[in-house]
Amino acid sequence: MELLESAGSVRARRMFGGWGFYVDDLFVALLADNRLYLKVNLHTRPTFEAAGGQAFVYAGKHQTVQLAYCTPPDEALEAPALMRPWVALALQAAMAARSLKRGGGTRLRSTAAVPGAAVTPTRRGAARLRSNNSR
Repeated sequence: MELLESAGSVRARRMFGGWGFYVDDLFVALLADNRLYLKVNLHTRPTFEAAGGQAFVYAGKHQTVQLAYCTPPDEALEAPALMRPWVALALQAAMAARSLKRGGGTRLRSTAAVPGAAVTPTRRGAARLRSNNSR
């Protein structure tokens, strides 16, 4: 929680065998298997990946599922000041997600981590997963 406090008021809640973290009532992070994952979206994910961030992935009933959370760089875990820019990106993604839930814009949902898959927005704002073989 200390790493996230530079962004605002932090509270934690147990969930799915781990913890969820809220900053000023925005869900911005989760802790699973002793790893911190921060909220990402299509705009912020590349920054996390460029810094070595790994996506939050779990084994679903029939497929592997990737959620919109990535690990921050290891050095960001050392001090709140180093975490600050990563939490700011997570807040940006969380605010954008909240805006989409309230009816603004096209929403691209998290999809299964299928090699060669692409996400395509549909007219209703949902996302459709298609593989390279179905084009």
